[in-house]
Amino acid sequence: MDREFSKYRMICTLTFGDIYGQIIVWLIVIFVSLATTLALWSSTRQIYALATVGIVLVLSLPFLLFAFVTTLLNNIEFEPMTEETNRRAAQNRVRSKQKPVEA
Repeated sequence: MDREFSKYRMICTLTFGDIYGQIIVWLIVIFVSLATTLALWSSTRQIYALATVGIVLVLSLPFLLFAFVTTLLNNIEFEPMTEETNRRAAQNRVRSKQKPVEA
């Protein structure tokens, strides 16, 4: 069973630049929400201000999560391993199982 999983190597090519735009857009949404809260804040409309922030957060978080997950999944690649790569991986596994010398 171990041989079946060692035939492919998973590579994640995700960089911060891939999600940078998504973070900026979400921060803009948060700041607009806070600006709306401050605009609605008065002694009689406090509940509306808090409800506005809650609704914006609850509605924007699923879209943010969806964007992050799809971006991550689009940047995961499975590359077939060659015989030489398999040999190097096996040597690295053997090295990682060895205990370091203690003084």
